[in-house]
Amino acid sequence: MKTAKQYTEEQQGYRLHVLPTNKYKTVSIVVKWKAPLEKETITRRALLPSIMEKATENFPSARKLQGALEDLYGTALSADASKKGENHVITFRMEVVNDRYLKDEDSILKKALHILNDVLFHPKSEGEGFSASVFKREKETLAQRIRSIKDDKMSYANTRLLDHMCEDEAYGVHGQGHLEDLEPLTNEELYSYYKNMLQKDELDVYITGDVSQEEMIPLFNEYFLRHAAGPAPATTVSDMQVEEPREIIEREEMSQGKLHIGFRTHTFFGEEDYYALQVFNGIFGGFPSSKLFMNVREKHSLAYYAASRFESHKGLMFVFSGIDPADYDQAKTIILDQKKAIEDGDFTNEDVEEAKQQIIHQLKETMEHPYGLIEILYHQQLSGRQIEASELFERLEKVSREDVVRIAKKIELDTVYFLTSLEKGDA
Repeated sequence: MKTAKQYTEEQQGYRLHVLPTNKYKTVSIVVKWKAPLEKETITRRALLPSIMEKATENFPSARKLQGALEDLYGTALSADASKKGENHVITFRMEVVNDRYLKDEDSILKKALHILNDVLFHPKSEGEGFSASVFKREKETLAQRIRSIKDDKMSYANTRLLDHMCEDEAYGVHGQGHLEDLEPLTNEELYSYYKNMLQKDELDVYITGDVSQEEMIPLFNEYFLRHAAGPAPATTVSDMQVEEPREIIEREEMSQGKLHIGFRTHTFFGEEDYYALQVFNGIFGGFPSSKLFMNVREKHSLAYYAASRFESHKGLMFVFSGIDPADYDQAKTIILDQKKAIEDGDFTNEDVEEAKQQIIHQLKETMEHPYGLIEILYHQQLSGRQIEASELFERLEKVSREDVVRIAKKIELDTVYFLTSLEKGDA
């Protein structure tokens, strides 16, 4: 998406994306490591970002690393990992003040890149492992985070829905990792995987701010060119056909029920039907004016919340609702009725226009923020489909009422998952 001038350069071992703009007084850098989503590696990848951002060879403690960042006019650094369809992406983000607004003789950006290079390629190591104390602490933190998912019933219900819905697919892998793989993981095994990641992951680096392509290419090559060998193995996304929808009911000690429903959209980011899918989701459950919110929550008072979202790189859509356990059958029926109503054309042209304008407003807001803009661009990099921002808005504007009906009929119910309270007499 060329929302601004984007220059993409294939360098040795990585892709550099330069987005010059004078909208910001800071320069934002985003580094993305991509590999296929696999159960065998997901726990290691979930643990790596927190270890890498804590200590480096030149800044051997979190305090010293943070101090070095603060000395650069409060440069910010963060890291996380997430699923993108059937890929797993480790992301590092850095925001630094632009040199053009300072009188320093030395480049603040170059100093920041030196720190980022240290974080990415020279984390503190001891022998054939990371810092033992950092490894131990971050491993315990991740274990606590995985265990705590069960305490957040909404997150837990979503995890269990995917366990059933995507049981034999890569997307069913838990993005935060699995305890049974974390507990036996050794420091040396993780460090070995990290070195393998440097060689095999596909690496994209984005920079946006008041910068020029001519200046950035040699500067970034100084810190990235000799690292990472090449593209990750190609990922083929599975698009499963639904033979028969499933209904799963599980019980926990809780008062509010969690009704989560999974659909197959058979539509992916960048495809022609993608724009109609966005509008469908807006009418169905994407906004406070949607059918789910107005009918399930407001009209019938059956849900504490009710909304939908879709995963555009995997072709899935999810409905989330919190209900009284006694209202399960009625809530499920009314939720599914809202999709059927759209299939039957039971919505107005005004509904379509309102959804379009809300989507366009959201996109424009996202593009106003450098990290949001980069995230949209990376979605397009993953899909292999580039599009001008103006054309994106034009395609959304062209979505018709008939397109929304057609996409509604294309979406298949896959799994109804209900997490509810224990029955009387259950221990």
